[in-house]
Amino acid sequence: MDKKLTIEGILKEGVAIGLKNFFSILGAIILWVLTIWIPYINVGTTIAIVTLPMSLGKGNIMSPTEIFNPKYRKYMGEFFVTIGLKQLGLIPAYLFMVIPAIVLSLAWSQAIYLVIGHDKNPSEAISESNKLTDGYKWTMFLGLFILIIAFYIVFYLFTLITPILGAILLLLFFPFLLGARAHIYKKLVLGESEETVTE
Repeated sequence: MDKKLTIEGILKEGVAIGLKNFFSILGAIILWVLTIWIPYINVGTTIAIVTLPMSLGKGNIMSPTEIFNPKYRKYMGEFFVTIGLKQLGLIPAYLFMVIPAIVLSLAWSQAIYLVIGHDKNPSEAISESNKLTDGYKWTMFLGLFILIIAFYIVFYLFTLITPILGAILLLLFFPFLLGARAHIYKKLVLGESEETVTE
C-alpha cells in the first residue's frame, strides 16, 4: 500500500490528532510530570508517554491514567536497549557536523514503536525503522521542522508578553507534536495511505 507521507499531511493531521486528543494528552503529560520522581513507576509512565504516538496513530483516545498501566513496565529492558543502541549510533554521527545524526534520528524514529507495539527485538526494530523511513526522511524533517519553528515564533511572541504565557504555551504544544508523530507512525508503520485522513 502506498504510504504517501506528505509535509501537508504531517502538519494538517498533526494538528487534527492533537486537537482531537488535546485534553487526554495534556492530562497524561501532567500526570507524568507529577509522578516522575517515583522510582520504577516512572519507567512505565515514561515508556507510555514516548509511545503515545503509536496509540494515537491507531485512532485511539488514551485515558490520561493509561500511563500507569503495568504493561508498559514489562518492556523496560527492550526500551532501554533500543534507546541505548540508538544513542551508540548517534554519538559518532554527531562528530560529522550533526547532519548525519539528524538523518539517523529520523531513520530510527519508529524503532521504539516497533519494539513496544510490534514485538520486534531492538536490533530488528532499528533496521526495520530504517527501511520504513527510506525516502521519507526529508518529508519528516520538513514537516516537524515547520511545526517546531511555528511554535517557537508564537512562543517567543508570548514570552515577550510574559514568561508564564510562554511556559503555558510550551505545555500546550506537546499534543500537536505528538499528533504529528502519530501521523508519521500511521503512514509509515501501519501503512495507511494519505487518503484515509482523520476527519
